[in-house]
Amino acid sequence: MSSPTSAGETPTPATPGASVTSPTSAAYAGTADYIASPELMQTVNVAMTLSRPLLIKGEPGTGKTMLAQSIARGLDMPLIAWNIKSTTKAQDGLYVYDTVQRLYDGQFGDGDVSDIAHYIRLGKLGEAFTSRRRCVLLIDEIDKADIEFPNDLLWELDQMEFYIPETHETVAATQRPVVIITSNAEKELPDAFLRRCVFHFIEFPDAAMMERIVRVHHPAIDKRLLQLALQAFYWLRGVSGLQKKPSTSELIDWVQALQVGGVRHADIVETMPFLGVLLKKDHDVDVATGALQSGRGRR
Repeated sequence: MSSPTSAGETPTPATPGASVTSPTSAAYAGTADYIASPELMQTVNVAMTLSRPLLIKGEPGTGKTMLAQSIARGLDMPLIAWNIKSTTKAQDGLYVYDTVQRLYDGQFGDGDVSDIAHYIRLGKLGEAFTSRRRCVLLIDEIDKADIEFPNDLLWELDQMEFYIPETHETVAATQRPVVIITSNAEKELPDAFLRRCVFHFIEFPDAAMMERIVRVHHPAIDKRLLQLALQAFYWLRGVSGLQKKPSTSELIDWVQALQVGGVRHADIVETMPFLGVLLKKDHDVDVATGALQSGRGRR
């Protein structure tokens, strides 16, 4: 994996409006450790062909973040991940002018503080634009930020460039990164932003797909244990009143707990041991325990 421009490296000036190439690459076909549906693989390839960001939605635990990792591995590209928080601003992804360090150097250092470029720190978009190789840029959980955050990135994602007024330089991508954006649908995204994206909703896996996913993580799992675990898992997801249904990642952990704990097959469905691995809220544990005791919905 090649290294993008480092934090202390001066960004390379580029001509505003310079063309951005999207090199032809092999089609994404999933990876050994990520089971993607045919529809998802097709959508990934369409987004790359159209040079559009791919916006991925779906329940927590359906593999949205892991998709970007899989694309990077499958296409042999570096991965640059920008994890969005409630306090994240669009500017953070472009660059930061470290005025504090410059002031400190001016007072106590012996270097030349007149070179402002020395104090420009590229953000994740800046790293993706200046990467020596075409890369995958993951903008993870974009809906955690302020509602204006997506619109603040429209120009940069469209034009693949941004301007640094402090140094009068434009940082432009010479190779268009594969942009994957994830959302947990915590808030609506602006229409102007949505129009510029290719969209895909990852459906929660059915039992057959889930069996394939679990076997990737536990290839030597006992067949009967997995069948019973899946039966209990999907029953639990169907229990009325749960505030947070268990997801794929919780199932994978639960299956491991069942194996390590040496649980009897009969107990997997009847008592669902280690329920706290699947459910993370007191309310949900109480609801599930009550349903188990009353036998509601059991088969």
